[in-house]
Amino acid sequence: MKISEIYNLEKSQRELDFVDIDIEEDLPLFLDPYFLSLRVDPWSIDAHRTIQSFFHNVLDLYKAGRRIEAKQLFVNLSEPNETCFGVSDGKPRGRGVGTNEAVEIFDNITSSQAIEQGLVGHLEDMVVFVDNVGKDKISDLITNVIRKQLIEYTQTQCKLLGIPLTSDVPSGYFWNSTLRQWDNMLTEMLVIAGRKIILVPKSIVTYSYKYTPERYCQHFVLNFLQNEHIRINSSLVRRKKLKNGNEKVWVTKKDIAEEEKAFRKEYLREFTKQHPEIFENFRSLTKKEVQPLTHEQLESDDSFEINDYIDILISRLNKIPTGSKSAGEYHRHILGIMEFIFYPNLTRPIIEHEIHQGRKRIDISFDNSATTGFFYQLHATKDIPSQYIFVEVKNYSNEVTNPELDQISGRFSPNRGKFGILVCRKIDDMDKFIERCADTYHDQRGLVIPLVDEDFIYLLNEIKNGTTKPEESLLSERLRKIVMR
Repeated sequence: MKISEIYNLEKSQRELDFVDIDIEEDLPLFLDPYFLSLRVDPWSIDAHRTIQSFFHNVLDLYKAGRRIEAKQLFVNLSEPNETCFGVSDGKPRGRGVGTNEAVEIFDNITSSQAIEQGLVGHLEDMVVFVDNVGKDKISDLITNVIRKQLIEYTQTQCKLLGIPLTSDVPSGYFWNSTLRQWDNMLTEMLVIAGRKIILVPKSIVTYSYKYTPERYCQHFVLNFLQNEHIRINSSLVRRKKLKNGNEKVWVTKKDIAEEEKAFRKEYLREFTKQHPEIFENFRSLTKKEVQPLTHEQLESDDSFEINDYIDILISRLNKIPTGSKSAGEYHRHILGIMEFIFYPNLTRPIIEHEIHQGRKRIDISFDNSATTGFFYQLHATKDIPSQYIFVEVKNYSNEVTNPELDQISGRFSPNRGKFGILVCRKIDDMDKFIERCADTYHDQRGLVIPLVDEDFIYLLNEIKNGTTKPEESLLSERLRKIVMR
């Protein structure tokens, strides 16, 4: 059963920030350290720094000749079956990195001499240059390294959705980047039928890597070698006289690969030593290829109908009464709608986040994960701090007024962010409320954009009608009205 089914969340994958795993079988999903290194949200940055801390510690010990100590760092790696990721048959079990496999990875690093040759500067480089290291083993390895961050993420999501946690559970080993050593602790964890479960943000997973030796060889190494063989007129060059009198000259990648045995990692190591610029080009261009999985890619139900789903979201929204008794229901439903509309730009929602030593609370805060579009432009071109996006949700039967606006703007700061969304059921005079938001903005107290039920229904219907990213134009137009007042 999936997490959403076990706890009767009444939410689809599109309304959840984490991967809605089935605890009885593995999903063919992986954590990709290269993809994680490109993300800009605070959680991913912290996770990537932890991975780098572990790997650089291994490199430092290795280069200093302290190889026994470096190898010891791989001993504490366990088989991470808590995430239910991988390619196991039957019930989830760690596939790639038990203790023996982890030590074998280190032995393969040693025998490959990839570190001595300067080929491995990042953890993900091992997939390309170290024998018997693939995406499954790297995914398992970094799951161990960032286990603490994943547990903390699980805790926030369970709190958000009312899923019970079990106290004083051994966390399992994780990398402590402050102490530069493996660590463990007793903590709250999600435990189902006696099994520890760790939730993973859907924004950081992938089905298949782009950062692979096969892709590096096929599209970069062989492209280079094709031109080289033609340049030196090797025996692999083929020629053909065309009807117009011109000569066609070419070399097939298949011929080169067979001649050079180019897909072997040993060959890739030797090639890259001689042509490091080709590998750097591979690293740089791969950055443009990796994107978070879409909801369609994550959705496992082939019978899922997006139009029916949107109709259900709208119907549920309309049926929720106003007032304090239904505030929790409205809050949860709006959160699901926002997750659906704003993913992957807004991620890792946290409910009732305390600030100012608990004196103030924020209904919801999202990490700003955007690399393009409205949420990216807030800080990139409009000079509005927006590391986090704050959301206040009001299920009032009456109008929201200045106190509600002051409440959210009073929680802004340059470090946390100065942008927020005030969600409420309706605003009779939107122009007047926009003026109030403009006053707040021009007084340099931050930017607040109001969104009401009618806005969410409009956005959902636009998605239903096939409009791509309708939220971009709505938010941009509302921002323009506030800034230009």
